[in-house]
Amino acid sequence: MSHQFSIDEIFEIAEQIERNGAKFYREAALTTRDVSHQDLLRGLAFTEDEHERTFAAMRKELVQESGRESVYEGEDLTSQYLWAWADKAVFDMESDPLAILTSGASMETILTTAIDREKESIVFYAGLKGGISVEADRAKVDAIIEEEMMHVGLLSKHLQILRRVQHS
Repeated sequence: MSHQFSIDEIFEIAEQIERNGAKFYREAALTTRDVSHQDLLRGLAFTEDEHERTFAAMRKELVQESGRESVYEGEDLTSQYLWAWADKAVFDMESDPLAILTSGASMETILTTAIDREKESIVFYAGLKGGISVEADRAKVDAIIEEEMMHVGLLSKHLQILRRVQHS
């Protein structure tokens, strides 16, 4: 039996990934005493909030403009995996991110963990894109991937700055 993902469902997943990311950054901010690090992490949480709003707006636009419902077809097991992967693997909140980000965790650990999670989200979206047949919908998923790539770039920049400061 197959399941067809709609572009609406893809954007619902994207929004959940962004919510998970925002929560991760807010929780991480609580693990550091350095005010500048707290500010950075809260700023990253805000960025995730903004991306969630962006994806919600894109989702609303697509639902209004499109009569197309099915864009990704896969076995039920595949669809269950994709949903579980989005909810559990990318900024997984139920496994308690503070297990990774224990109090006193270094900012380097926090940023490295965040970069890894952002990269995982890119892989997720790239996998979904492979099953999308409508070019306009593929372009929307490309926009999500570009947003996530910007996250990786921003985090990498902060990590480089942090490492330079630590070694000077």
